[in-house]
Amino acid sequence: MLQAAATAGSVQEVREITRVERIGAHSHVRGLGLDDALEARQVSQGMVGQLSARRAAGIILEMIRDGKIAGRAALIAGHPGTGKTAIAMGMAQALGTDTPFTSIAGSEIFSLEMSKTEALTQAFRRSIGVRIKEETEIIEGEVVEIQIDRPATGSGQKVGKLILKTTEMETVYDLGSKMIESLTKEKVQAGDIITIDKATGKISRLGRSFTRARDYDAMGPQTKFVQCPEGELQKRKEVVHTVTLHEVDVINSRTQGFLALFSGDTGEIKTEVREQINTKVAEWREEGKADIVPGVLFIDEVHMLDIECFSFLNRALESDLAPILIMATNRGITKIRGTNYSSPHGIPIDLLDRLLIISTSPYDEDEVKQILTIRCEEEDVEISEDALSVLTKIGQDTSLRYAIQLITAANLVSRKRKGTEVSVDDVKRVYGLFLDESRTISFLKEYQKSFMFNEVDDEAATDPKGDADGDAMDVS
Repeated sequence: MLQAAATAGSVQEVREITRVERIGAHSHVRGLGLDDALEARQVSQGMVGQLSARRAAGIILEMIRDGKIAGRAALIAGHPGTGKTAIAMGMAQALGTDTPFTSIAGSEIFSLEMSKTEALTQAFRRSIGVRIKEETEIIEGEVVEIQIDRPATGSGQKVGKLILKTTEMETVYDLGSKMIESLTKEKVQAGDIITIDKATGKISRLGRSFTRARDYDAMGPQTKFVQCPEGELQKRKEVVHTVTLHEVDVINSRTQGFLALFSGDTGEIKTEVREQINTKVAEWREEGKADIVPGVLFIDEVHMLDIECFSFLNRALESDLAPILIMATNRGITKIRGTNYSSPHGIPIDLLDRLLIISTSPYDEDEVKQILTIRCEEEDVEISEDALSVLTKIGQDTSLRYAIQLITAANLVSRKRKGTEVSVDDVKRVYGLFLDESRTISFLKEYQKSFMFNEVDDEAATDPKGDADGDAMDVS
């Protein structure tokens, strides 16, 4: 609860923050925007354009959901700023929380305090889920009454009674001090529907009973109402836990067990530990106690990996326990890191041969405008139609990323002049303050002699967009 001090004579405002969410580059993406026939809609779920690439990603998504196909790999390749990472984020959103999704950058594995192959192995095993099924006895019912007797002296054992009921029966349970603490911690009160795990004593609140719906105004809109359970109070229930193989590895390889997951100090894990875990998981699968859930490992900027990493990926993809590997790159024909050989996308030919390659293409003017509109809504920026048109022109002539970055800057300028919406003048002002790639090159060529280490060859001074003069764009 945050309290804001009001001016003298005014009433103190109390504002409750229900959730804090940061706005990121892809926070507007909520899925791939496909219909039931896996056809991509032009604008849907935050995705715009790239219809062919999104449809291909949707087919891969169905393969993942099927759960039977693993060890496959796909490469999303295209120009910078054509939505490669957005497609991967859309896939992650569409998969939901049940399917493991791990995202790393190609350069990350070089900064970890472990070998490159160990870092990749951990990333692979983070992307493979183990769905463990077990039967447990639970008590489930509606709380009729809780009686807790506290000693008059203030010390000693607390005792109490808990009355639970279903639609068919009602029972009184004696409570010990541990159960009383659990009930107090969960803030259980009469009218709540609860479950108690008999093996562990864990208490879970499922919600309020529909019989208490008349008290809705006193509870608030976040209250969840559920039906009173039917049948017996004691039931056998199948509980499903989903963990990743990496979490199992960490728990079994450290003396502090699962606490290593929170400390982050996992370090290198011995091969013997992983082999034992693989054997145990295989036994569980045969007994029907567990299922393997092949997830997704997304490696962005995959051209940053070196030849040793690519060799490891070749072998790892053929393993029985392999996730679906999705990679992204914006490189053309370039050198494979760690060698003097050039290859398409900076990836060795033998790995390229194993990949399904999805191509992205530059956005057209209407698509750029639609993306900028979505980003303005996401960043809560009011913008005039003329200013949006100018911003679209900037995005077409420079880059989409540059245009998106001008939105917040232009909004700040607009607020400083007490404007209600971003105008053309606000966009022009921030365009003049912040240089784009072409104008930076033009500036460097003009003032190169004033900089240190000013020896530069003709190739380095050439505008990468093919404009040797590097003229600034006219947005008037």
